[in-house]
Amino acid sequence: MAIQAQPLTEGKPIRDLRRGPANFQTRRVRSNVMLGLVYVAVAATLIPLLAVLTWVFVQGLPALNVDFFTKLPGPADDPHQGVANSIVGTVQLLGIASLISVPLGVGAGIYIAEFGGSRYNTLLRFATDVLSGVPSITIGVFVYALVVLPMRSFSMLAGGIALALVMLPILIRTTEEMLRLVPGAVREAALALGAPMWKTIMRYALPAALPGIVTGGLLAMARAAGETAPLLFTALGNNQWNTGITQPVDALTLKVFFYAGQPYEIWRRESWGGAVVLTLMILITSILARLATRRRAGR
Repeated sequence: MAIQAQPLTEGKPIRDLRRGPANFQTRRVRSNVMLGLVYVAVAATLIPLLAVLTWVFVQGLPALNVDFFTKLPGPADDPHQGVANSIVGTVQLLGIASLISVPLGVGAGIYIAEFGGSRYNTLLRFATDVLSGVPSITIGVFVYALVVLPMRSFSMLAGGIALALVMLPILIRTTEEMLRLVPGAVREAALALGAPMWKTIMRYALPAALPGIVTGGLLAMARAAGETAPLLFTALGNNQWNTGITQPVDALTLKVFFYAGQPYEIWRRESWGGAVVLTLMILITSILARLATRRRAGR
């Protein structure tokens, strides 16, 4: 006696295969809509940036000439003047700030990432978060009381310390996060071969995180280069060449701040030129650093 096979769909609702293409079209429309919203969000982010950069370059490029980069500030009726001392002063301040903040920031980031779990670690991370939220003008007042008043003089050193405090939390958190992204197998392999902890960090973990740390350092320098409030209380500004680390020094941000509110066309033009130079300094530094880290990663 032959056994009749029962249909597999008995007792179950039969799926309408004709709905497949319709569902696909619906999902495709939703995907395109969401993709369009993403493009709108990208445009909403880029348009203000491009507008600001375009306006700065349109206003500032006419001020860039040989005198702008080689001459000192002059009276409002002198067409042959520049901000050479401000450019040099900005580089000097960033150099001092980097010498102070980079070793401290990278060292603190290594401690947090590699020696976690202690109460000191938690305290350091909390202090870093608090410092990153402190207004820069508050840092300027703090350094004014700590350095300027005891020295009885505004100085390049005080300005460098203020900018170092601005850079420090960015360097600490960037170093910590980049080291945490390094696979634990790298450390385990080095330790298994007998390498001590300090050598494992310095020769394997830190080089692997170096591109990200360099990028964080550039972001910190970019923020410090654009700060004005701390320098008003520390570096003060100077229309002449700086003669020492204990003397007042000028910076491009200070020059832009003082010149932008003046009624003289020459000085307002110089302020726009200073804004362009600041933007180009950050852009060129970022490009060179990315090229250097890319070549290192390739090797």
